[in-house]
Amino acid sequence: MTLQERKPKFETLSGIEAKRVYAPADAPENYNAPIGFPGEFPFTRGVQPTMYRGRFWTMRQYAGYASADESNARYKYLLAQGQTGLSVAFDLPTQTGYDSAAVMAEGEVGKVGVAISSLEAMERLFDGIPLAQVSTSMTINSTAAILLAMYVAVAKKQGAESRQLRGTVQNDILKEYIARGTYIFPPAPSMRLATDIIEYCARELPNWNPISISGYHIREAGSTAVQEVAFTFANAIEYVNATLARGLTIDDFASQLSFFFVAQLDFLEEIAKYRAARRLWARLVKEKFGAQKAASMMLRFHTQTAGVSLTAQQPQNNIVRTAIEALAAVLGGTQSLHTNSFDEAIALPTEESVQVALRTQQIIAHESGVTNTIDPVAGSYYIENLTDEIEKRALEYLDKIEKLGGGLKATEAGFITREIQESSWKFQREVEAKERVIVGVNEFTTRDAYRGKTLRVDPRVRDDQVARLQSLRARRDNARVENTLHALRDAARGTTNLVPAILACVESYATLGEICDTLRKEFGEFRGAGMF
Repeated sequence: MTLQERKPKFETLSGIEAKRVYAPADAPENYNAPIGFPGEFPFTRGVQPTMYRGRFWTMRQYAGYASADESNARYKYLLAQGQTGLSVAFDLPTQTGYDSAAVMAEGEVGKVGVAISSLEAMERLFDGIPLAQVSTSMTINSTAAILLAMYVAVAKKQGAESRQLRGTVQNDILKEYIARGTYIFPPAPSMRLATDIIEYCARELPNWNPISISGYHIREAGSTAVQEVAFTFANAIEYVNATLARGLTIDDFASQLSFFFVAQLDFLEEIAKYRAARRLWARLVKEKFGAQKAASMMLRFHTQTAGVSLTAQQPQNNIVRTAIEALAAVLGGTQSLHTNSFDEAIALPTEESVQVALRTQQIIAHESGVTNTIDPVAGSYYIENLTDEIEKRALEYLDKIEKLGGGLKATEAGFITREIQESSWKFQREVEAKERVIVGVNEFTTRDAYRGKTLRVDPRVRDDQVARLQSLRARRDNARVENTLHALRDAARGTTNLVPAILACVESYATLGEICDTLRKEFGEFRGAGMF
């Protein structure tokens, strides 16, 4: 039986059937209605009227490992290679609120990101990088308020004004309970902290994105494209409602909300997904929340190529996979993009592999010709049909979730997790039955092992971090540290915004672990077993 004969049906990764060919008779019902122009509601074709003819998307390679000094060198290397924005990866202890010296941090310091335990480390991370001139994304959630405070403190020391700062903290705690797991506190105080950041940035950091509501991790956990859009927006609605409850209006903060989606290998479905997501979000913000400003209705998003599509077998194949995914993101109208390195299924990327990943974006931008015109796929019978179908199916999910009481209630009930698990199981079953081919994994395999260079983090990095923390504690004003931590404790017992109190702790050189321990005593810790 041939591979083509083995394939039972033709459909997208979301299970949307693909017809043999699309003709005018297959066009959506509203096909003859104007689909609009880029920069106009409902922004199906893009959020800016000039899109990439004005300027390219931000090329933002996610990077960080070992110490602040080593990551600083990688950032400078990437900027020298033409990267146009920074993206910081933090290690697991930093993500979960432990200093590098903590027992819980042993074996994980600097492994999947950079170790940042204090303002001093943050100063070294951005040494020689003017924060008033670069845009920085930080993939951080449970400890987002602390890392944002550190960033603001470093910028102040550099002489930058808060209005000059551009960038993003991920700060999407709900998807941690659904798909990722780097939570610390129970949902209620976690939502408080996430909303505190949104409120603080609306008042103090007008050019900063206080949250990047993530479908990426939902998709990496096994969801379909439709579920990625629906569950991301269900979480977004929770954040919007929580912020509105603070007394802000939708137009006070919606323009600062950002999103984070994956670029998977189903090329045409991914393009349609971005177009459908833009249109659906614009309608939700306008019709559900009554936004008046066009900027409030624009879905601005970062894209990362799919980590789960990378294979340890024949890793050079990942260069091709990443190029296809990156092209889908560009044709879908992304605002910024990270391209994975081909060796990331084996280890953290080397300078050589990360350069190839960045060059992939640059070749698309400068050589492919796809940026010459905006939304060149518009009007395709298939693309428009698929855009409509994804929007319709995502809206059906949102209706179900609303009946369950919203995104948080649906998560607590296990609905979202079960839906993702079902989709993940279905995909894996198809791979194992060879109904879905993964080149080099279940077909076209070889026995040759990868012999290229891989990056290895020096295990002595933790010893260095511990020594630095001991030195910091000996030099700082410990009475000031205790005073700021007590003030944070008192603020946590009330209802005031916690970001100013956290900023005071950071500026006194209280460590990330000390700040989190103070909040743990007030909020408690969330244990994932059994979920809610």
